[in-house]
Amino acid sequence: MKQNIFTIKAYFLVVFSFFALANFSSAQEKQFKVATIAFYNLENLFDTLDTPDKNDFEYTPEGLKKWDSKKYIAKQKNISEVISKIGVDLTKTAPAIIGVSEIENRKVLEDLVNTPALKKYNYKVIHYESPDRRGVDVGLLYQASMFEVTKTTSTTLKIEGMDDFRTRDQLVVSGLLDGEKIHVIVNHWPSRYGGEKRSKPLRNAAADLTRSLADSLMKIDENAKIIVMGDLNDDPNNESLTKHLVAKKDEKSTKQGELFNATYPLFQKGIGSLAYRDKWNLFDQIIVSYSLLGKDKSTFKLYKTLVFDKEFLKNQEGRYKGYPKRTHAGGVYKNGYSDHLPVYIYLIKEI
Repeated sequence: MKQNIFTIKAYFLVVFSFFALANFSSAQEKQFKVATIAFYNLENLFDTLDTPDKNDFEYTPEGLKKWDSKKYIAKQKNISEVISKIGVDLTKTAPAIIGVSEIENRKVLEDLVNTPALKKYNYKVIHYESPDRRGVDVGLLYQASMFEVTKTTSTTLKIEGMDDFRTRDQLVVSGLLDGEKIHVIVNHWPSRYGGEKRSKPLRNAAADLTRSLADSLMKIDENAKIIVMGDLNDDPNNESLTKHLVAKKDEKSTKQGELFNATYPLFQKGIGSLAYRDKWNLFDQIIVSYSLLGKDKSTFKLYKTLVFDKEFLKNQEGRYKGYPKRTHAGGVYKNGYSDHLPVYIYLIKEI
């Protein structure tokens, strides 16, 4: 992996002063490697074809959305430009790894990584078809020069007594980030369709599955570095996160074998990733295992968690001013991005 490490050093790393962060009195600067890890719900990234066994006719030229090649290409362009800007303030490059949801198939991701804004990063695609009734899946993109994939699995959520239940699979990707083993679990938990209370058991079950996947990784390696990400259709303080996934809200109180919800502090400040009825929710979350926490930066550790909320991603006028600018709103084509904002973390380690 020498070639990959060299490429990382050339294009992926940034050197910056750490005095203010660590409150050092010394004038000596410390240098760090920095990696951006992100998640983005792409809001109905469908191709224009009517695929058998998928409920996707709405996204065809003859369907309700009149979804044609021109609109598809515009959507790809918009999304790719967003991804290309996530984390650049610190790393000067696009994310090393980005989990995505609401994508129809592998082809739409292959088209995405070959857009002008992303092609230079040589992103590779990981995708499995899942049984969701709408035909949407989760996936993962990664820069091949930064991350070496060693294993991938996709797990279906099954609920006892609900044989006809179908939702997105949970994707687990393991690999090496600058020689360090990292596991990423990408999710899109069941929606609140039918009401939050009525649908809550489905998300609780999804959280139980995610927790079992994380526990399995930590059973093999108690120091496993795990990043759980996704559109969880719940806020960080909901039961699925606090009692089923058991994601802690406080980094300092998180212990070995536990998970810390890195997006909880944002939620406490009223920061969200999607807006509904003049309220912000933080359904898009990133949760990390204990081994990614701490002051010892000799290996990759969590540095910062953010919502990518640039103004160009939001409506600039009208009733929904300040809301994420969607591709469609009220049945009208808006040529926007997504109804969700991306979330991301920086991982750093000292050189």
